[in-house]
Amino acid sequence: MNSFRPTTIERAYELARSGACRTVGDIKARLQAEGYEGVKDRLYGASMTGALRKLCLDNYVAPQGEEEAATLMRDDEDDH
Repeated sequence: MNSFRPTTIERAYELARSGACRTVGDIKARLQAEGYEGVKDRLYGASMTGALRKLCLDNYVAPQGEEEAATLMRDDEDDH
């Protein structure tokens, strides 16, 4: 059994690349839910948050219902 656990920063990058997190806030929430401590302190600074934000934007995959709802909202806004 492998008991290796990635560091907070390593796990944050894994989550950003996974497509499961839309924002850095989503990453922080997931890390806290997974039991990581000091998340805000470790993911602090413009360089860190900027890099994670870019990875989230590049890799995020919306859940099926969420993507359809976003499209409908944009269509409604275009009608006004």
